[in-house]
Amino acid sequence: MVKGLYTAYTGMMNEQNRMDIMTNNLANASTTGYKKEGTTSHAFSDELAIRIKDTSTARAATGLGKINLGVKIGEVYTDYTQGSFQVTDNSTDFALDGKGFFAIAFTNKAGETGRMLTRDGAFTLTKDGYLVTKDGDYVMNQRGAESGDTSAASYIQIDPNQDFSVLADGTIVQNGQNVAKIGVVDVADYDYIAKYGENLYQLVDGAAITASEARVEQGSLEASNVNIVDEMVNMITITRAYESNQKLIQTIDSMLDKAANNVGKV
Repeated sequence: MVKGLYTAYTGMMNEQNRMDIMTNNLANASTTGYKKEGTTSHAFSDELAIRIKDTSTARAATGLGKINLGVKIGEVYTDYTQGSFQVTDNSTDFALDGKGFFAIAFTNKAGETGRMLTRDGAFTLTKDGYLVTKDGDYVMNQRGAESGDTSAASYIQIDPNQDFSVLADGTIVQNGQNVAKIGVVDVADYDYIAKYGENLYQLVDGAAITASEARVEQGSLEASNVNIVDEMVNMITITRAYESNQKLIQTIDSMLDKAANNVGKV
C-alpha cells in the first residue's frame, strides 16, 4: 500500500466537497435572506489519539485505534450572520434586524402543510388581502408562529385596497387600528434547524421556539451574506490545493511505473 496515494486522494475529495459548497454560495449570492454555508475538515494529526501518559509500554506511547490516512471531511455548517439591507420602499417587503425568522405555512408537493421559517421577507398581498410569499405560501401571524398552528386562523389578512404600515414589533396598522401581527420567532439552538429549500428552514426534533427581539423593517429586504470577493479567493485556494494533490498522485504513479519497469532491470 502506498500511503501517499490515499493521502492525496482524501485531499482531493475534501477540496471537491469544499468547492461544491462554495459554488452553491456563489449561485445564491443574490438570493434574498440566503445564509452561506461552510465546511470543516480534520487533519490526520487531529484524529490521532495517543496515550501520552501511558507507562505500560516502556519508552513508547501507545496509539489508540487504527491509523487512518489523509484528511477527513467534517460537517457542513451555516453562517447565520445578518446580511446588509436593501431599501425597496415596497410596503410588502420586510427585513429582520436581529436574530429571528418569519414563520410561513408551507405546503409541499404532497399537499402537506407545516410551519417553516425564513429570512426572506419579499412578500405580497393577494386580491383577498392575504400576506403571502412569492411562492404563494401564507405568512403566519404571531399566534400561529409560536404555536405551529397552520390553519386559516393563523393567516394574515388585511384590506388590500387600504394603505398600511408595520411597526418594529411586526404589528400591522391600518386605518389607525392594529389589525394583525407578523409572526416572528427565534430558535433556542440553531443546531436544531435545517435548510429545506425554497430559502426555507425546517425545525428538527428537539427544536425549541423562543421569542425574537428582531426589529421588523418595512420597505427593505435582507441581502445574502455571501461575500463574492471572499468566495472567489477561496475558489483559487481550493483549486490550487486540488491540483497539488493531483500532481502528487501523478508523481507517485510515475515512481511506481519506474519501480515496476526499470529498477532492477537487467
